[in-house]
Amino acid sequence: MTPRHFYNGILRQLDAEGCFYRGDAKRRLHREIEVLQRIQHIRPVVIVAEAHLLDRKTMEELRFLLNFKIDSDSPMALILVGQPELTDKLRRQAYLAIEQRVNLKCYNPYLDEAQTKAYILHHLDYAKSSSEIFSDQVISEIFRYSAGSARLINKACTHCLMYGSQQNKKILDDALARYVIEQELI
Repeated sequence: MTPRHFYNGILRQLDAEGCFYRGDAKRRLHREIEVLQRIQHIRPVVIVAEAHLLDRKTMEELRFLLNFKIDSDSPMALILVGQPELTDKLRRQAYLAIEQRVNLKCYNPYLDEAQTKAYILHHLDYAKSSSEIFSDQVISEIFRYSAGSARLINKACTHCLMYGSQQNKKILDDALARYVIEQELI
């Protein structure tokens, strides 16, 4: 992602028109942030998903954005969401200036098998599932595959549900889960 695309992406989210040149996009974004803060009394929040994939240039632009007319408070809140590699990346010397501006770190821990079951059952309950679709053996297979990673749990459950639906299964068994994991996920 180029810095111009980065700024224009934020401008689009603010319903503001983007600019062809990076400098123009940057100035327009600063004006939009200032209007939000001073006139509308809104502190914008920028959420960057998959932040572990950002290149050095884009990370530097984030730092500059955070420094915009800085006095005692940043003009916006920045939330970086990413895989554990993001923490490793921010520890490198090249990203130290951004790492120093991090006020809060939250981690989504890996789940144990009981937590994995509770996580899956919560999602089924939220989806208003009328029955237990996943047997305990399926949950064990999903846990073994995912090692408790929520992203991998979601992926395995989705694939098992799709495959089970294609096979007209109302309750998924461990053989189905093993097949899906071995044939589609590994």
